[in-house]
Amino acid sequence: MSGRDPRAAGALVLDFGGPVLLTPFELTATAEQRLGLPAGRLAFSGPFPPRGCAIPGLEAGDGTSSAVRDTEWQEVLGGRLSERAYWARRGDEFAVAMGGPVDGGQGDGTSGIKALMAALFHGPPRGLLRPGALALMRDARAAGLPVGILTNDLRLFQPADFVAGLALGELADDVIDGSVEGIMKPDPRIYRLSAARLGVACEDVVFLDDQPVNLAGAEAVGMTAVPVDVTSPQTAFDRARALAGIPPAAS
Repeated sequence: MSGRDPRAAGALVLDFGGPVLLTPFELTATAEQRLGLPAGRLAFSGPFPPRGCAIPGLEAGDGTSSAVRDTEWQEVLGGRLSERAYWARRGDEFAVAMGGPVDGGQGDGTSGIKALMAALFHGPPRGLLRPGALALMRDARAAGLPVGILTNDLRLFQPADFVAGLALGELADDVIDGSVEGIMKPDPRIYRLSAARLGVACEDVVFLDDQPVNLAGAEAVGMTAVPVDVTSPQTAFDRARALAGIPPAAS
């Protein structure tokens, strides 16, 4: 007996990059040091305050300060620029910073993205996962809930050896990558596929993501959507526990 509320959700599904895996934005400073780049050369900051910003009152997660933030990331959050296009541009900038050719001559952005991600996500892959997310997934499975990962671009963005080192099959009951399936969030088919593979109805899924457009897509098929603020993700993890009937994390 798990002791879980029988009225609670039937499954937990998480986006991977951001909610579970640290964002590239959190890794730029260490990458610059390791690569010998000047501080601030990798200037993209996403939802985080720009490094070195001295504007009074600017705090992580403060949506009122968007004017001094990464303006292209604001375009992503507003649904006006795809994440893939955003990171293709950052990949080209990284190639220039390293003195190499833009996109390796491929022209589709993917080689530049992978080179950038390989530089940022350095070290054992499991060490780059959020402890709060791992605890949520572990406790959900212990409480009898199937856990799914639903991501758009993991294998497109990350080198194969990094993905293999994550051993995602040990963390979740099912993993869906839109870049492999050929269906991307927020297409309703991919949410329904995730629910079906976990053996539950969409209405019984608690879904976590950091992109508004993907959260809206989940809600459109009946899932309970929990926004993840990657600058302060524990709030979302706690909310998901409450919605899914998962006991609070051990202190």
